[in-house]
Amino acid sequence: MLWDFDGPICRLFARHRAERVAADLVAWLERQGLRGLLSDAERDTLDPQVVLRAVGRRRPGSDLVAGLEERLTQEELRAASSALPTAYADPLIRTWTAVGARLAVTTNNSPRAARSYLESRGIAGCFAPHLYGRTDQLHHLKPDPHCLNRALSAMGAAPAAALMIGDSLADLTAAREAGVPFLGYARGEDKEKHLRAAGARHVVRSLEPLLRLLRRPRPVG
Repeated sequence: MLWDFDGPICRLFARHRAERVAADLVAWLERQGLRGLLSDAERDTLDPQVVLRAVGRRRPGSDLVAGLEERLTQEELRAASSALPTAYADPLIRTWTAVGARLAVTTNNSPRAARSYLESRGIAGCFAPHLYGRTDQLHHLKPDPHCLNRALSAMGAAPAAALMIGDSLADLTAAREAGVPFLGYARGEDKEKHLRAAGARHVVRSLEPLLRLLRRPRPVG
């Protein structure tokens, strides 16, 4: 069972706003005299991952990328302390673990931030040691299936027997590339439409039906 982190498990930037983080990363680059590394659209983005990816494309493997990635990681660690859990995620994770499923996090966020949040909720043990996330090798970010393949290999799981729960087109693409069935989680109608338009066959607006299904008594014999 492969889980994206920000979305299906929690709202990472519920209180520590992502747009402020993106602006801070842009400002840091400008203080380094590197304003020209970003396009106007990238400088105005509300998504810090857009800033990081843009620099990664133009300065791959550089100390600059490593430094910017660490700055974003520190912001995500701060965000993790005030993140809001996705409704029904915690009991669903615990129930799936109780019935014998093996779980992994496969995320474009820092695995350190994911671990910090999961520990704060008392569910890190449901995933550990299988937390796979961003490094300074940005070409491995989803939609590349690298983190999914790492998780599958470490758990000795066949792709077709696994399931990816994600909320983005990047998650859907990575699952396809890895040969893993995909379940979309969409908090709103627009996101559901985007996922279905991209070919996601199964999308839920709440994790509650999954929890009810797992808790349903099974026939004996």
